Amino acid sequence: MRLMPLRILFSLALPLLAAAADLRIGIIGTDTSHAGAFTSILNDPAHPNHMKGARVVAAYKGGSQDLKESWDRVDKYAAELQSKYGVEIVPDIPTLLSKVDAVLLESVDGRPHLAQAKLVIEAGKPLFIDKPLASTLDDARAIAKLAAAKGVKWFSSSSLRYADFIIDLKKKGPVKGAMVWGPGPLEAHHQLDLS
Repeated sequence: MRLMPLRILFSLALPLLAAAADLRIGIIGTDTSHAGAFTSILNDPAHPNHMKGARVVAAYKGGSQDLKESWDRVDKYAAELQSKYGVEIVPDIPTLLSKVDAVLLESVDGRPHLAQAKLVIEAGKPLFIDKPLASTLDDARAIAKLAAAKGVKWFSSSSLRYADFIIDLKKKGPVKGAMVWGPGPLEAHHQLDLS
């Protein structure tokens, strides 16, 4: 996994570093392998891409009961975060927000992203929203509007944006155009315009 999303989150949260020895990161959504991947990079000094200066300290499981890709792995990944990296599993997002300086919103289901992001934004915490940003264009626009109104720094992307083949392509010169495609919505609740 490329480090760029984490580096961007750190730059958004740098003003908080003066007040803390390590940036305390919280995770919302333990229903994706990304929760463990990011935590490994931040919490494991033996990881080849370990990043000093921040630690995942708390996580809220989240999860969507009507989405098999969520409910069948949320507990497994939460247990891994807790046992392998010492991450505290908390009962709700407000509790999480009381313990952290910045948030990685990792929920695999984009439908709750607006409600989850709203709580983080209201708390004034820098925020990374993993793909999908939201399940609808209206929700995506609402997240952007809320963050702008509150002055909260945030971003969203897929880690593939920073894949080696993309980095290598950029080294060859400016990209003047690209044709991209995907399989469409893999989840019935996500609209095609955000796939």
